[in-house]
Amino acid sequence: MVSATTMNTALEPVHREQLMRFAREVSFEAGARLFEEGRRADRFWIVRTGTVALDLHVPGRRPAVVESLGHGELVGWSWHFPPYLWHLGAEAMTPVRAWEFDAEAVRAMCAADPDFGRAVAGWVGRVVAQRLHATRVRLLDLYAPYGSGDLL
Repeated sequence: MVSATTMNTALEPVHREQLMRFAREVSFEAGARLFEEGRRADRFWIVRTGTVALDLHVPGRRPAVVESLGHGELVGWSWHFPPYLWHLGAEAMTPVRAWEFDAEAVRAMCAADPDFGRAVAGWVGRVVAQRLHATRVRLLDLYAPYGSGDLL
């Protein structure tokens, strides 16, 4: 099943073409950190190949993986919302090839072209909503059997 939040599905061809003008090809080796929680969110990526794990810092432990992203998926949405700081960290779980975008340039284009801006905002909003829903489902899987009380 193709996700409604991948760039190719979420953006009309004209808006994809506008966005891709800002793309540059990058690659990451397995284990490379794309970004760290709390740092400046100045770029974002669309995965071409490989897997990226989103993780949360846990003091005294390895970061807790909260989501895995693959082909066509947006890595990072904090670049779109002030104060432009990462809320999570990200690490390449496998070798990754991706399109990288300069967040400031894309935000400037969004401001200059309202149709493009609405399309990007809608896409990023759907990504955030989908990830929040996925997190809710994972939390229910973890805690519902224990915290839901008696069914009778």
